[in-house]
Amino acid sequence: MPDDSSPFDDPFADLFGKLPDGRSRSTGATGSGSAASDDAAEPTASPSRDDAPEPVSPTSPPPAAPSPHPDSPPVPSSRRAARAARAAGTPEEASPAASGRSPSTPDTTGPAPAATSATDDVPPELFWAAVAAPPTSTQHLTSTSTAIPRDEVPRPAASPGTLDDLFSGERTTDDIGMTRSTTERTRRRRGGWIALIVVVALLGGAAAGGWWVWSTYEDKIREVLGWEEPQEYEPGMATGEAFLTIVSGDTGASISPKLYEAGVTKTPDAFYDYLVAEDLNPPFVPGVFRLQQQMTSAAALEAILDPANKMENSAQLREGLTVDQSIGILSESLGIPLADFEAAVANPSAYGVPVNEAVVAAGGQPLEGWLFPATYTFDPGVTAEQVIQTLVDRAISSLDSAGVPVEDRERILTIASVIQREARFEADFYKVSRVIQNRLDQGMKLQMDSTAQYGYGELHDGTVSSSGEALSDNNPWNTYVIDGLPVGPIANPGDLAIDAAMHPEEGPWLYFVTVNLNTGETVFTTNYDDHLAAVEQWRQWCSENPDAGC
Repeated sequence: MPDDSSPFDDPFADLFGKLPDGRSRSTGATGSGSAASDDAAEPTASPSRDDAPEPVSPTSPPPAAPSPHPDSPPVPSSRRAARAARAAGTPEEASPAASGRSPSTPDTTGPAPAATSATDDVPPELFWAAVAAPPTSTQHLTSTSTAIPRDEVPRPAASPGTLDDLFSGERTTDDIGMTRSTTERTRRRRGGWIALIVVVALLGGAAAGGWWVWSTYEDKIREVLGWEEPQEYEPGMATGEAFLTIVSGDTGASISPKLYEAGVTKTPDAFYDYLVAEDLNPPFVPGVFRLQQQMTSAAALEAILDPANKMENSAQLREGLTVDQSIGILSESLGIPLADFEAAVANPSAYGVPVNEAVVAAGGQPLEGWLFPATYTFDPGVTAEQVIQTLVDRAISSLDSAGVPVEDRERILTIASVIQREARFEADFYKVSRVIQNRLDQGMKLQMDSTAQYGYGELHDGTVSSSGEALSDNNPWNTYVIDGLPVGPIANPGDLAIDAAMHPEEGPWLYFVTVNLNTGETVFTTNYDDHLAAVEQWRQWCSENPDAGC
C-alpha cells in the first residue's frame, strides 16, 4: 500500500513511483516527463549528488543527470494535474506511449534523458492488466520457469502477495503462484484419516459400553422404562401335553418352577406370583397331573385342582433326580411302600446293570443314573421290582438309540449325568459336553460343582453354589479333588444329555457359568480371566436377586 508520506495524490502515480529504478540498464531511451522514479519526482532526495559521485555497485542504479532545461514547464505530479494543465492550455510533456514513439526513440524536445523505466520491457497488455488489478491481488500465478525442475527443488508454502511486492522485486510470480507441496497434501490427508479413525473408535466404544449396560442391567432398565417382559402366556395359547408331579409337602413356591420346567408357564415365578397376588392357598394333592404347555397360571391352577386330570397309578420322574429322590416319588405316586423300593434297588445285577465296585466301596448307589426320567403309567398291582425294571429298560433303550457301546454305558451315563445337572438350555447341553471333553483332553480337573455337591450330600439343598466343605471334601465324586470323571453317575440323565455326551459341540471352551438363574443364561469362555468376569456377573445378579437360589 502507498506510504502516508507519498508526494502523489493519485494512486496510479504513487504506484509508478514505487516501481524499481531501471537506471541500471544500459539503454539509451529517454524518459518522459512523468514521475518514473523517486529521484525524478523528488530532486532533493539525494543532496550529495552535486558534490561527489557515490560509489556505484553492479546492482545499484547510477545517479540521474540534471535537467538541461531549467526554464521548461514543471512536470505534472499526477494525471489530475496534467488534465488541469491541459484544460488551462499549458503544454504537457508527452510520454513515449502517448506520443506514439518507441521507448528507445530519443526525445529532442523534452528534458535531458532520464533513467529507463522498469516497465519498458513489460508487454503493454501485461502492464495495463497489472495496473488494472486491485492493490492487494488474490490472483495466483504459476511459474513457467524450466531452469530447474520444480520437483527437484524444495519450495516454501505459498503465501499471498501484493502487486507492490511483485513490482518492487520482493516477490516473484513463483512465490505468489506456488501450489502446496506434496508433503503438505500428504500430511493433510493423513490428518483426515486419523480424525476419522478417532471418530469411529469413539462411536464403537459408545456402542460397546451401551451393550454392556444393557446386558448387565436389562431387568432394571426394563422396569424403569416399563418394558418388562410379560410373565404370563396369552389366554388361548395352550397346546400339546405336559405332566406335573406333586409330592407331599409341595407348595405354590415349589410347584411354580416345576410348571416352568414342564413348559406350562412362561416364567419360573409366574404361578407363585399369581397365588400371592390373588391371596390363594389351595390344597395340593400328590400325584401326576396331565396339563398343557403355554397355559396361564390361572388355567394351570384350575387343571391341577381338577380330579379328572390326575393320572391314576402313574408316576413321573424328571431329569436330574437321584435314586433316593426317585424311589420316594414312585412310592407316593403308586402307593407302594418305600421299603419295597429300597429293597428293590439294593440288587442292581437283577436288572442287568453291572455293579461298580468302586461306587459300592465309597458307599454309593450302583443304580445311580439308570432310572430313566419319564412319565409312567402302570397296571394295578404292579410291584416295586417291576417298576425298577421298567425304568432300567427305558435307560438301556435310550443308550442304544444314541449308539453307546455296551461296555461304555457307565462312562457315558456318568458324563451325561454331569451335563444334566449343569446345563440349562438345549444348546448348552452340547457346549457343556465339549467343556468336559476339552478339560479331560488337556489333563485339567473338571471342577464341576454338581459333583462336589453330590459327593458331600448337598446336591438338593436348594442352592446352586457349593460350600467350602463340599469343594474340599476328598471323595471319589468330587472333581475339585480327583482327576478325570467322577467314580460314577450323579443323577438320572435324559435323552438329550445322553446324546450330548456322545456328540459334543465343536469349540474351544474350557469354562462356563450360569449368570442368570431365572433365564438360565450361561456364559462360556476359553480363558480364566474371562471366566472370572462372568463369575462376577453372576455374583452381581445374585446380589440383586437374593431369593433366587444362589
